[in-house]
Amino acid sequence: MSSLLQREARRLAQITTPARISALSNDEFEGYASRFGLTDSAGDVVEQGAFAQSLARRGPAKVRMLYQHFAHEPIGVWQIIREDSRGLYVRGRLITDTQRGRECLALLGEGALNGLSIGFRTVRAKRDAKTGLRHLLEIELWEISVVTFPLLAQSQVTAVGKKSDVARAISAATEALRA
Repeated sequence: MSSLLQREARRLAQITTPARISALSNDEFEGYASRFGLTDSAGDVVEQGAFAQSLARRGPAKVRMLYQHFAHEPIGVWQIIREDSRGLYVRGRLITDTQRGRECLALLGEGALNGLSIGFRTVRAKRDAKTGLRHLLEIELWEISVVTFPLLAQSQVTAVGKKSDVARAISAATEALRA
């Protein structure tokens, strides 16, 4: 009988996990433009904190959203760019008054396009003599592009928005409780 009670106690254990509801409008998307501690196909590893000074100086408004790194093809605006424990989280809005913005939205929505890639200048880095990898310690972020093939496969769009008044209301209430 004792083992039965122990089994029941384990089965009823409570696990608390954070829940996140994100309200994205039809023209918005989110994802990770860079991930920390992972090696890209050029042999670079972005370290946590590498974007901090650049983001403090520039903010999202001065980081351009481009298509395939083409300076002549801006496609939207970044609303949120921040470092979290995983990498460089981004949330942006495509400008659907432009042909390329509409095309990107359609391709993102169908999953035909889902890569993100950063355009930057290296401020501080160190090379690991054993592995040959370059560890990026400080980066001046210029732009983030929606791309077909990112250098870091894990840099990608994670959600494309749909209108949801309920999700928007829950998110607003959650933010109010945190404040």
